Amino acid sequence: MGTKSLCLLLASVLVAYYVYIPVPETIEERWKLMLIDAGFRSVAHVAEFAEWLGLVHYMEVLMMITSIEYIAPISDENVTVTDTKFNNVPVRLYVPRKQSSGLKRAVIYIHGGGWCVGSSAMEPYDLLSRWTANELNAVVISVEYRLAPMHHFPVQFEDVYAVVKFFLQTSVLARYGVDPDRVCVSGDSAGGNLAAAVAQQLLDDPEVKAKLKIQALLYPALQTLDLDLPSYKENENKPILPKSLMVRFWSEYFTTDVSLKEAMASNRHVPAESSHLFRFVNWSNLLPEKFKKDHVYASPIYGSSKLGKKYPGFLDPRAAPLLADDTKLFGLPVTYVLTCQHDVLRDDGIMYVSRLRKVGIEVIHDHIEDAIHGALMFITSPTDLALGHRVANKYIEWLNMNL
Repeated sequence: MGTKSLCLLLASVLVAYYVYIPVPETIEERWKLMLIDAGFRSVAHVAEFAEWLGLVHYMEVLMMITSIEYIAPISDENVTVTDTKFNNVPVRLYVPRKQSSGLKRAVIYIHGGGWCVGSSAMEPYDLLSRWTANELNAVVISVEYRLAPMHHFPVQFEDVYAVVKFFLQTSVLARYGVDPDRVCVSGDSAGGNLAAAVAQQLLDDPEVKAKLKIQALLYPALQTLDLDLPSYKENENKPILPKSLMVRFWSEYFTTDVSLKEAMASNRHVPAESSHLFRFVNWSNLLPEKFKKDHVYASPIYGSSKLGKKYPGFLDPRAAPLLADDTKLFGLPVTYVLTCQHDVLRDDGIMYVSRLRKVGIEVIHDHIEDAIHGALMFITSPTDLALGHRVANKYIEWLNMNL
């Protein structure tokens, strides 16, 4: 074998080794998903190296994906699209052109991205909002909240809350011809976290007269206490969201101090004085048997009280909605929770389903056995997957039937 042939063979083996990642047989388009995941991992490796060299922050490199996916606010024959501001917070507004004899429905959408990356202007989110506005003949408000590491909790929550509270004013609803009894808040991943937190907070706000009819939480991140749940263990290295990246997202939400990230990575970040909160995330009580499998619940190992005092945000229900007391869950609207089997955040959503049903909230739980985290991001070429279209259709169909 010649030198060139040998080099080509070795290069091919190395590329194949890098691209290949164990993907369950039940998942469609496995090799396409492997290629997509390899692209994400490549960006993550570049980010790690650039940060190690002291050139840029890790999240700044990940934001390259957001920038590449940017789509201008272009109207079409079905929907008028504009970038504007609600209560000084940027939003992308979608208003259907279809004439209606009555008032319209409305969806306030909050994008994912670990509170650090992502944008309402990314092509997949733009397309999802267009589909929603067109199929439901609904006004869609996609929120462009500020991101970490430049802005930490509670800024992201406050931005989203400001938009929702502004839109729910009687005068604003009337301006857009929206029925005050047919408004939804929804979001995916970190956006699902923010949607859940906002829905809880609205219950205690006497200034808000209009009530949400429904909330839709798509593979949401809901708790900061136990980052060693069965779903974290089973999906530690699965695409698209490995445990290491989720831990980084959580820690960056609160601080750039690496001590919190390191403590979260070892699941030793919760101080003993906050031990009473673990009852809200005790998976041995909250997960159905099929998700417990052979996992054995272990008592928490507590961390330094200094982290809890220095960064109290990770113990705040506005950042971790699963930490809300049962009394704070009464009155929540009809809730749709979508979870994915091969997702570190799977158990967050399932535990919230259990908590809400326990207090009498109507919950529709849509669990997808062959899905990975971030499925909704894969609805545009060249990274579109049949799974992404299936999840988007499920979500829009449910909204259409219930809003």
